[in-house]
Amino acid sequence: MIEVVRPGLLTTIQDLGRVGYAHIGVPRSGALDIPALIAANHLVGNPDGAAGLETTLVGVAVRTEVATTLAVAGAVAPITVDGAEVPFGTAVPVPAGALVDVGPAHTGVRSYLAFAGGITVAPVLGSRSTDTLSGLGPPPLRAGYVLPLGRGPVDDGPDGDSHHAPAQPDRGPIELRLRLGPRHDWLTVTARDQVFGGAYALSVKSNRVGARLTGPVLTRSISVELPSEGVVLGAVQLPGDGQPLVFLADHPTTGGYPVIGVVDVADLPLLAQARPGTAIRFVAWT
Repeated sequence: MIEVVRPGLLTTIQDLGRVGYAHIGVPRSGALDIPALIAANHLVGNPDGAAGLETTLVGVAVRTEVATTLAVAGAVAPITVDGAEVPFGTAVPVPAGALVDVGPAHTGVRSYLAFAGGITVAPVLGSRSTDTLSGLGPPPLRAGYVLPLGRGPVDDGPDGDSHHAPAQPDRGPIELRLRLGPRHDWLTVTARDQVFGGAYALSVKSNRVGARLTGPVLTRSISVELPSEGVVLGAVQLPGDGQPLVFLADHPTTGGYPVIGVVDVADLPLLAQARPGTAIRFVAWT
């Protein structure tokens, strides 16, 4: 077991998500930066889909009940075990009763903590992920919560090249590959040019549901509203204010605003680690 001592700003349990239930209105959820979660899991000998902790900006502190192995990937942050600094991006043995403290992120936004054996809270529809939109899965962490761990090796992690996870770089402007459709014809010709030519920034109003962008207002050629229709991960919706919204892991399964394009899901981890104000532009995805 691990006990939450300092929950941080928004720390949730995440795995690879609740895939396959959109047809009954259940969002996928899961880690926003899936490669970072997988990297942390590999370091401690877990399968890709083991559940870990996703922190937001200010980290988290937990106390371990038994000896385990820990690894942190994603946003770079200082890590201490009982006050002693330990390296980021490597497997670290943690003794029983130790206090593990992951501090504020130096670069990026979300750090991922993996423990050997994974966090084994009861799955809901096949996933242990916290869904901040629907409320499915375990709630965001609070001080005093106790979380079970599965059985795993207590050593330096597996042998091989995965013994060190790359640090999240301090990114400047980011590019998102965008394929227009299905409702790009609802944009004026000028607005379609602005999609790829305009400079956007990540809004402070972004969250796990979606990344809100601020920049050129995209005008519509069709003013009526749509009946709600299905939306997918990476869909770029155009609300009434004309500012694009890129749907992330906790996105709803339907929406009534036109979807003008879809971002390549391989680029979404860039948004997961981008801070408010980060410059963003769309490039054609062919």
